[in-house]
Amino acid sequence: MNASLFPRSEWFLRQLWSAAQGAPDCCDAVDFSGSGDLPSVYAVSDLAAGSVAAAMLALSEWRAPSHGSLGRVEVDRRLASMWFASSLRPMGWALPPVWDAIAGDYRASDGWIRLHTNAPHHRQAALAVLGVPAERDAVANAVATWSAEALERAVVAANGCAAVMRSHQAWHEHPHGHTLDQAPLLACRQFANSLSSRAQCDDKRPLTGIRVLDLTRIIAGPVATRFLAAAGADVLRIDPPNWHEPGAEEELTWGKRTARLDLKTPAGLATLTDLMAEADVLVHGYRSDALDGLGLGEARRRAVNPGLVEVALDAYGWDGPWATRRGFDSLVQMSCGIAEAGMRLMERERPTPLPVQALDHAAGYLLACAALRGLSERRQSGQGWQARTSLASVAELLKAAGPCDPTLPGFGAETEVDLAEGIEHTGWGPARRLRPPAALTGVDWYGALPARPLGSDQPYWLSQTTAPASNVCSQSINN
Repeated sequence: MNASLFPRSEWFLRQLWSAAQGAPDCCDAVDFSGSGDLPSVYAVSDLAAGSVAAAMLALSEWRAPSHGSLGRVEVDRRLASMWFASSLRPMGWALPPVWDAIAGDYRASDGWIRLHTNAPHHRQAALAVLGVPAERDAVANAVATWSAEALERAVVAANGCAAVMRSHQAWHEHPHGHTLDQAPLLACRQFANSLSSRAQCDDKRPLTGIRVLDLTRIIAGPVATRFLAAAGADVLRIDPPNWHEPGAEEELTWGKRTARLDLKTPAGLATLTDLMAEADVLVHGYRSDALDGLGLGEARRRAVNPGLVEVALDAYGWDGPWATRRGFDSLVQMSCGIAEAGMRLMERERPTPLPVQALDHAAGYLLACAALRGLSERRQSGQGWQARTSLASVAELLKAAGPCDPTLPGFGAETEVDLAEGIEHTGWGPARRLRPPAALTGVDWYGALPARPLGSDQPYWLSQTTAPASNVCSQSINN
């Protein structure tokens, strides 16, 4: 490992790998390359490289028994940073806007607050509290009459999403921030008296035959399952009727099948339970109490599938007063002091978040790492596995690495060399993908299915002898 060249990338890798209960000496199999940094007061490029490395190292560990050794992992810090922004390059068409017209930062009477309104019901909640139409100027004028914390409480109480901009100190003095100080980055545990499941491993496509049930939304969870799909897993994403994620679907459904179920109906819930019974991995990003509300609490999930490897994410953590609060990367950055530090240290006049949604992406790769570590542990012990983290915990890890100089040299402009060969025929039009951000000796890492709209497939598992036909060029990551 090039520790002397990229000490922070190595530090993030070791922190993430240790959180997933990996053997420390495995990290010696990773090398980093690529000069430059994303402009930030935090080490975002090193977080990107370290989290990608953790996921790829866990894939190497899973493959090691059949391969004969732990392969070398090579991580390109520049490409990892680029993947944290977007991997898709449309050809002759454009991605929709990332943000709803109302979403954003607003000045309240005593500070700043961010409203997250991309989902229609969250937008409705914010507008109802403010009592204004969906016009940005009207929203700004109304927000200015509120104290930031009072508005945050009101929007959250209305089942909306909002976050006051707090300083690092204010966050740690907050009751939930104080709770988070005591929480691990990744809480892991095994379940005794479980059953073993499929453990075969194809050398080039290590997760062939592994079934991943994807109950995630927006970015972090889908990043995890995109990684697992690119390593060969049969990833089946389940969404409710009429749910859409413009902009995220094009980026994050690569390699997956996507189906819809109405979990409020007995038939939909029964189908989901049947899928869970035959899954190897469950990835979910619901609030901590959501599955319980469906009658699929932890005890029920274990009864349905004792050998299940379950990894989960929420926004603000699994304990404390905000354990069930809705949240997103941009809101957590406001709450925990990241946006305030950016504004203060870069001498800006408004909240200054990270240059990419790094909490989401890093959490996604951490979830992929945890899922793979769980598979390796289950293969050895026959026991099920559970791991869970939060965006807020990843934020604390980023802050713990210390501040960075935002004027450090950046990366060079994107060129044709940065793109993988072949055209991906997505459900919206042709596109190119970036080259993989990491390489593992002998492994082909690619999306066997092009990105597709949510609900494009039926809710069933592929047979163990059937693989999805690919209409995109294989993106090899052989060394």
